[in-house]
Amino acid sequence: MRMIPAAVAALMPVAAAALVIAAAPAAVARSLSWSFSADILTLDPHSSNNTFTNAFLDNVYETLVRHNQRIELEPALATSWERLTPTVWRFQLREGVRFQGGETFGAEDVVFSWQRLNTPGALARGVLAGVIKEVRATGPLTVEIETEQPFPILLNALTQMHIMDAGWAAANNATAATNLQAREETGASRAANGTGPFRVRSRQIDGPTVLEPFAGWWDTPRHNLTEVTFQPIRSAPTRTAALLGGQVDALVELPLQDIPRIEANPNLQVVQGPELRTIYLGFDHFRDELVYSDVRGRNPLRDIRVRQAIYQAIDVEALRRSVMRNNAWIAGTMASPFLNGAPSDINTRTFPFDPDAAKRLLAEAGYPDGFSLGLACPNDRYVYDERLCIAISGMLQRVGIRIIPQFETVALWSRRINNSDVSMFMVGHAGLPLADTYSTLSEVLRTRTATTSGLNVGRWSNAEFDALVDRIAQEGDEPTRRALIRQALLIEKREIAHVPLHQQPVVWAARRNIDLAQSPDNRLRLRYVRVN
Repeated sequence: MRMIPAAVAALMPVAAAALVIAAAPAAVARSLSWSFSADILTLDPHSSNNTFTNAFLDNVYETLVRHNQRIELEPALATSWERLTPTVWRFQLREGVRFQGGETFGAEDVVFSWQRLNTPGALARGVLAGVIKEVRATGPLTVEIETEQPFPILLNALTQMHIMDAGWAAANNATAATNLQAREETGASRAANGTGPFRVRSRQIDGPTVLEPFAGWWDTPRHNLTEVTFQPIRSAPTRTAALLGGQVDALVELPLQDIPRIEANPNLQVVQGPELRTIYLGFDHFRDELVYSDVRGRNPLRDIRVRQAIYQAIDVEALRRSVMRNNAWIAGTMASPFLNGAPSDINTRTFPFDPDAAKRLLAEAGYPDGFSLGLACPNDRYVYDERLCIAISGMLQRVGIRIIPQFETVALWSRRINNSDVSMFMVGHAGLPLADTYSTLSEVLRTRTATTSGLNVGRWSNAEFDALVDRIAQEGDEPTRRALIRQALLIEKREIAHVPLHQQPVVWAARRNIDLAQSPDNRLRLRYVRVN
């Protein structure tokens, strides 16, 4: 509705005012109801390291910089920044921003948010831990962030630091992050007060959470939504049935087997594209003797000929076609080409599928009759994960590697992975939350220590690679940084330290008149969604 200034309306005759109001077109309601397999864990923006929870809260709380739907960085609560020294960054904050409760945004809120991220319950600290040394206000709308060491991708990391209002937090017993492990409840657990495009109207745990547009948002809305209802539905068949039956408008998780049912409905659409996540096989490089194998006294996976044999025994095109139903993108390196900094020119298979070559390599390595080998896989974590591992088991069987299946629920598989209780295993990594290749290099591939590289499950180690990652972490010149990334990935590729398989799909579904603006990081950014 076209708004008439109050002072003008007060001077208008009642009848004339009524005519103007009657002539104004009524706002068209554009509601959206959507579902996922789990509820958000909290409304506290600093309490959780759960990817879905934090992605949901991106619609309510904001950060200094943000990713757009193409995973490109752009200004948000900061309008500009400069690097004063290799470790000190200065940010100019956006003027005129208000929180949804009416409070004015300023530098003290940024400082407070960093302090809150350092309280015991703040699992969202994540990638910022060990990176930021200090956040200090140098003016009402200016902050400086000092890092422990040069960190050129600080902007990527800051997409994880949601800003809260210091005064609201104090008034709502929420100056410290809610400790989910201790089952704490604070004023920030079930209420929210961000600067983002949507505000929380109501919240029901394991029930509907209703959002409405924040009329005071500083940015120009690209969405046309008037109300958003999120409804978690844990059962995949029930979720699909809810979309087919019209109980919800969109799903941000659709089983591949349900694609034909959605495509057969003229009122619905499947929305899909490649995810950042690369699915790969890893090996135990660390132990002198494998835990799950009939080979005694040595570790056959330390022999590059054995690793190459496994690589060439697996027909990734057949996996894509028969298991993934043509909904996967073959991977040539451990980093998705959609990640920032990833070189696309080396995203090709190192060796062709050739089971005869695989048999020869095993014989040359001293295993003409093959050997048994444990394969740890989840059966409810990735797209068609168990089916992939069953198919891979059959391929390896044909060259003489007899798989000991360890196909388990994500809870059991995660425990096994976290304890490196594996010989060969399947894992996926998306380079998130930084959406940068550095995440994969530093978290998955660099030498594992007591405090770093916890996702290097097989404990592969290469000193030349590690030195390159250290340089990448501090290199401020982007072309040079990209060249170093390429060099590092080629080292891992040359050693066949892992077997990359594919990028799995992001598969959503919605009514045909809805544009969900899907992104490869699998996040629903409501600020782009339009109902036509």
